Amino acid sequence: MNQPLAYVHPGAKIAKNVVIEPFTTIHNNVIIGDGTWIGSNVTIMEGARIGKNCNIFPGAVIAAVPQDLKFGGEDSLAIIGDNCTIRECVTINRGTIASGQTTIGNNCLIMAAAHIAHDCHVGDNAIIVNGVLLGGHVTIGNYAVIGGLSAVHQFISVGDHAMISGGSLLRKDVPPYTKAAKEPLSYVGINSIGLRRRGFSTEKIREIQDIYRILYQKNYNTTQAIGIIEAEMEATTERDEILDFIRNSSRGVMKGYTGNY
Repeated sequence: MNQPLAYVHPGAKIAKNVVIEPFTTIHNNVIIGDGTWIGSNVTIMEGARIGKNCNIFPGAVIAAVPQDLKFGGEDSLAIIGDNCTIRECVTINRGTIASGQTTIGNNCLIMAAAHIAHDCHVGDNAIIVNGVLLGGHVTIGNYAVIGGLSAVHQFISVGDHAMISGGSLLRKDVPPYTKAAKEPLSYVGINSIGLRRRGFSTEKIREIQDIYRILYQKNYNTTQAIGIIEAEMEATTERDEILDFIRNSSRGVMKGYTGNY
């Protein structure tokens, strides 16, 4: 911590075993937890809350003020959980009065040159690949993977365990457990490999596949598909999560099905 070529504001609260490399700047009103490593030329600004055992690579800027013309200088936070890796030149803006904070969960990997805008909320174990751009107020679910160079429109939601192909444009919400690709973005199957890696049984994966076949492959409209799923399929945590996600979508969910992707 006593790196003579770094600047740490006296008001910052830094755990004793944090490593700070040369030419890094840490502003006032910052908290950094045990075991975190901060590379050279990192800027951590007011309102940053960084958890334990994180690795922040050179050039990252954490908790800069939002790129939002409505921002009025209000106090807000950028909160990063434990065991996160923030790679080179990532930018994470703090929140606005809308929610007061931008949040990154535990065990996340944010790859180089990604941008996470104000009031975004990223769940646990998410992976944001190189060059991804998240607009303001985006929600990314637990274990979601956003492929490189994808751009996510403001107020979009991506469900738990969803996987987005690289280079995608997200204009609609992406339901949980799905894979999404093509332009315009469409359903290409469920994330079965990811689900198996996370301990989902074969029976549970088949249940999720059956739900999405009704939603995307049977030529029903959304209202009809939801009615059939509720009538014909047993209520389970996964079934109800999918249906609740679709019902609560403010922008609407992605449409269309592309097979053999």
